[in-house]
Amino acid sequence: MEKPKHKTAVYLNGRLIGFHEKGTALVSSLRENRRTGVISRQVNFAHFPRDRALYINTDGGRARRPYIVVENGKSKLTPDIVEKLKKREISWDYLVSNGIIEYLDAEEEENAYVSTREEELSEEHTHLEIDPISIVGVTVAQLPFPEYNSSPRITMACAMSKQSLGLYASSFNIRMDSRAHFMYYPQAPLVQTRPYRNLKLSKRPCGQNFVVAVATHYGYNMGDGLVINKNAVDRALGRSVFYKTYETEERRYPGGQKDKFEIPQPTIAGYREEAMYSKLGEDGVIFPEAEVKAKDVLVGKTSPPRFLEEVSGFGIAEEKKRENSAVVKEGEEGFVDAVLLTESPSGNKLVKVKVRSVKTPELGDKFASRHGQKGVIGLLVNQEDMPFTEQGVVPDLIINPHAIPSRMTAGHILEMLGGKASALSGKIMDGTGFNGDTEEGFAKILESYGFKKDGKERLYDGISGEAIEVEIFIGVVYYQKLHHLVSNKMHVRSRGPVQLLTHQPTEGRAREGGLRFGEMERDCLIGHGASMLLKERMLEESDKTTELICAKCGSVAVTDYIRNKSYCPLCAEADELYPIEISYAFKLLLDEIKAIGVFPRIMLKDKA
Repeated sequence: MEKPKHKTAVYLNGRLIGFHEKGTALVSSLRENRRTGVISRQVNFAHFPRDRALYINTDGGRARRPYIVVENGKSKLTPDIVEKLKKREISWDYLVSNGIIEYLDAEEEENAYVSTREEELSEEHTHLEIDPISIVGVTVAQLPFPEYNSSPRITMACAMSKQSLGLYASSFNIRMDSRAHFMYYPQAPLVQTRPYRNLKLSKRPCGQNFVVAVATHYGYNMGDGLVINKNAVDRALGRSVFYKTYETEERRYPGGQKDKFEIPQPTIAGYREEAMYSKLGEDGVIFPEAEVKAKDVLVGKTSPPRFLEEVSGFGIAEEKKRENSAVVKEGEEGFVDAVLLTESPSGNKLVKVKVRSVKTPELGDKFASRHGQKGVIGLLVNQEDMPFTEQGVVPDLIINPHAIPSRMTAGHILEMLGGKASALSGKIMDGTGFNGDTEEGFAKILESYGFKKDGKERLYDGISGEAIEVEIFIGVVYYQKLHHLVSNKMHVRSRGPVQLLTHQPTEGRAREGGLRFGEMERDCLIGHGASMLLKERMLEESDKTTELICAKCGSVAVTDYIRNKSYCPLCAEADELYPIEISYAFKLLLDEIKAIGVFPRIMLKDKA
């Protein structure tokens, strides 16, 4: 179909349905009909005069946003309508049906000229934002003063607010979550946003208000390190509890065999030390409030052998069992909080054991404010050694001044002022983006209580007792404890399990693995010329093996364990075999090269 000149093409859900003489008149008539309720409010129209195209969208799954309609530079949401709304005489549905508010999709937004504030309206504007904070999503909306921070920090603050510990569910004590953190004394922030209050997030708080000083402390808060008041930690600042649930069930196997919960007998295969079963009851299940440490048995369980039973000397097939108990993982410890006995969906007996451990803030634990200012504890200082103000206030936390200018998190500084003003006045401050309380307002409150309006104070060194020469900025900030706890990550190994294929140490804390010594670490040792350390890391501590190599043909010898004899598979001789130290991974490489039909040789010569 040839497109007529000066006519507007009309598309419905992306399909061309025809042409119209006057596209501009058509789209304004369609919008008027939608606002008066003749056309469904779900339909959107996008007109592009330059392309002479009108797109009508009715398909599902479009992202749509509500806007207040503006006509002749005036908002249709008049003060008397707002009053009626407050009195609940009219509803949201009334506003949409009467064309006061309309939903636009991403395409129709291209035709809209939206004002963020009513006082900025002009004749050209077509729509008005209900509230400027609605520009951002729900996670950003609950961050205080986001418009004062750089965008990467807002992104970080969003990501970290999801990792914070608090009251995640009021039924936490009867839930059996596989992993859960719960903060002892969570607080509502002193600086809140309107969305935070509307969503009633203070009923699920996830942080505490810290008194924060911006200063250095003998280098222990260098970079993103944090210095924290040890006495405040002893008073349960940042204290949380970690729950971990272990579960096991009596499974049924083909052939009528099944698992059994019991205290395993010493005769069975894989029996652990007797002390590990000492906390079990008669039914093989541990008691609540029992103290457990790594490798302790929580539920004693025996399983049938993996393969069919062997016939004993008397010709009777005796039933052999193997140990298959649920045990506390390596690196975990605590108290049994609850034991749940129930049935699995398949009808088998199921036991869940919840282990509780208290996590007191320690060196390496991660904290973050709501401005993307994250850091780990570098030092816990006794209260008497911390700096203090003239009133004797000791900060809970000391953050490094260098963390502020390059990150451009002015919101953090503003929250410190707001938190201080809130603590003095006893009123919750508003940190809503684009519409929150101002720095001037905080300054007035601080001055009225006899503090300097810039939030700075004279501090005294707790160690020397002398006044610190410079004035230090001090305020109150809502800090979140994140679930990256050093006690759940700390990992060390001397010897331990190795992989069957490569003979190298296993990977990861859960598998008692080694620490990866990578390509770049190797480059460092080469650069330092530390050849013996390099040999120790890459060979002795990893997959060192000794193989017999044939001096004649250079192939790896094979061992006949029946005749207890090694020989060269090519020469069939055993007189010129020499033991050579190589990495097992290299021996594996040789085997894999042989498997594709290439014969590698190792040429030997005397050390000269």
